[in-house]
Amino acid sequence: MAKKKLNKGSSGQNRAASDNYIEKYRQKDDVQETASGLLYRVLESGDGMTPTEADSVEVNQRIQLVGGKVVGDTYKEGMPDEFTMKEAIAGIREGLQLMQEGARYEFVVPPDLAWGKKGVGNKIGPNAVLIFDLRLLRVLF
Repeated sequence: MAKKKLNKGSSGQNRAASDNYIEKYRQKDDVQETASGLLYRVLESGDGMTPTEADSVEVNQRIQLVGGKVVGDTYKEGMPDEFTMKEAIAGIREGLQLMQEGARYEFVVPPDLAWGKKGVGNKIGPNAVLIFDLRLLRVLF
């Protein structure tokens, strides 16, 4: 009986691909890493407010998987996302607090700071690294 191949990958496949991607990404010159393991690069600096955990934010973001598949892209859709900091996955919540309004960062969010072993829906499998191209447009109160 042939096994049906899942689009989002198995936990083991994703873990191996995630670990490999993170190691390669770390080698780039301008990559910084937080104590939690969040990797990021500053693409453009901002000069506005920095959000806190109590705030809401308006952002443009492109979310990709390690293989390049885009799972969300507000740049292309032309409609920014708005959400409370508490709604964001841990890695993005942490990353946004490094940014000022107007800034654009690239984040590589390890699985334990994203959706972890569970994944989410059919788009993001278990143990998947997420790559965000994120611009903080506004901090909302």
